[in-house]
Amino acid sequence: MLLIVALYLACGVAAGFLAGLLGIGGGLVVVPLLMLIFSVQAVMSPDVAMHVAVATSLSCILFTAVSSARAHARRGSVSWHYVRGLAPGIVAGTLLGSFGARCISGFGLRAFFVVFLLCIATQMLLDLYPKASGRTPKAPALAGAGLLIGGVSSLVGLGGGSLTVPFLRWSGVDLHKAVGTSSAVGWFIAVAGTLGFVASGWGDPLLPDWSLGYVSVPATLGIACTSVFFAPVGARLSHALPVSSLRKVFAVFLYITAANMIWGMIH
Repeated sequence: MLLIVALYLACGVAAGFLAGLLGIGGGLVVVPLLMLIFSVQAVMSPDVAMHVAVATSLSCILFTAVSSARAHARRGSVSWHYVRGLAPGIVAGTLLGSFGARCISGFGLRAFFVVFLLCIATQMLLDLYPKASGRTPKAPALAGAGLLIGGVSSLVGLGGGSLTVPFLRWSGVDLHKAVGTSSAVGWFIAVAGTLGFVASGWGDPLLPDWSLGYVSVPATLGIACTSVFFAPVGARLSHALPVSSLRKVFAVFLYITAANMIWGMIH
């Protein structure tokens, strides 16, 4: 039991720090680690383990996004114009994705997550960001982007930073402000995704005790205990460290994580 608690706390450190530093919400680390923890516990059906990992990751972002966004906002690194424009589409897309996830098998959800990991790792490693368009997107474009960001993020348990940051950079927003804005947008994904997964998983007989729908309450509380303290640390360091270089290092970690998940899926 103590080992499980320690792993939850370690997840929180990683989630909070990365949310603040890279604007990715921490879910790229939290979901694989939760799958590892669930396998160690051996109390959850593999048919719902990935759903619980994704849903719990989103519920943890409720805490990390607020803490990270506040830290970025104090430094003037949040563009509220984009937050307001993206939020409605993001909420709609996230709700659609969280309810739709119930129709996807555990294997299918893991496969989607692995493909997403490989795409994001390649983007980070090669710095494949779109060139700035030179114009600010109109309201319909922001709503459409939000719908896509929310839908994909809800299926992989992320705060949307891996998609929001490239979109904002294409819109002409500088990197630091894109990261800060992504942290603020992540809160809307977390709220809609958590509520959606609670509702869609409610009453599932395969879920373990202390679950609210697909959300694991013990895991959420354990991760949140440390994540809220480390998000501001990451946000402060994002203004002092070479974030672009750090993202490339993190990309290598994502490749290793994806390879490990593929190995687990075929054995």
